[in-house]
Amino acid sequence: MDNCWVDLRRLELLLALSRLGSMRAVADSHHLTTSTVSQQIAALTRQVKTPLIEPDGRRVRLTPAGQRLADHAVTILAGVDAALRDLDPEAEPAGVLRVGGFATGIRVSLLPVLAELADTHPGVRTVVSEYEPIEAFRLLVDDDLDLALSYDYNLAPATPDPVLQSIPLWSTPWGLAVPADAPDTVELSDYAENNWIVNSRNTADEVAVRALAGPAGFTPNIGHQIDSLELVEDLILAGYGVALLPLHRPTRAGLKVLPLDQPGLHLTAYAVTRKGRDAWPPLRLVVERLTSPEHTPPVLDGWPRFG
Repeated sequence: MDNCWVDLRRLELLLALSRLGSMRAVADSHHLTTSTVSQQIAALTRQVKTPLIEPDGRRVRLTPAGQRLADHAVTILAGVDAALRDLDPEAEPAGVLRVGGFATGIRVSLLPVLAELADTHPGVRTVVSEYEPIEAFRLLVDDDLDLALSYDYNLAPATPDPVLQSIPLWSTPWGLAVPADAPDTVELSDYAENNWIVNSRNTADEVAVRALAGPAGFTPNIGHQIDSLELVEDLILAGYGVALLPLHRPTRAGLKVLPLDQPGLHLTAYAVTRKGRDAWPPLRLVVERLTSPEHTPPVLDGWPRFG
């Protein structure tokens, strides 16, 4: 492979094949024909003089060499992307920044920053959408978002795509939400027969519930899937189950949230971007503000006040 010049578009298609698993899926995601994708991968194979794919039933899969090249492609493409977006790093930040994330992250971390930038950097405009982490990660990978505010739990860590990078913003403990007349000490096995309420658009809290229930000797009954924390409270008050909620988040009358024994449960919020994009001035500006000490969200006993 002496002085081999590699077409970046072909590297991008190989990387997509490593993620999506089929020529058809790559073709659909890039608005190409399957034949075109196959021809481009074949051309890349000829360029590097090493087999990159092999048959796998009616489909294909990457060879070990193909997977190594796809792994390198993450860094290569990110570097090229950064170079193109960072031609003038000192330029006044301007442009439309697409941000997606979970509701509390938007309220607590993003909105105070946007209020400040409206005065200091009016050229930066923001489009904000609410997404669960798995949805936001997919949009970032497809370049339909510039920044995501995501979260995970210590018992259910997120696994973003290799083309993404995450910066921790803040962390807060969670506990078991039960009716106010329940015992003040938590024995999870006492709730083995209860229905458990989990998120409908993200699997992290269901994974966390199962991780907590396993050592307690039971498999939880996942009874309801709800996104709104307020609606979760309604269901608990109505006797439809129990759930995990922020430990120090103020709750309505009739409910309480009890701390969990070690290892406990903690939610951590993150700012997530594509690798190589954080040098783009508008994105760099917002990420710097999100991670600066003066923008650490205000807390009330460990939970952001606006949660």
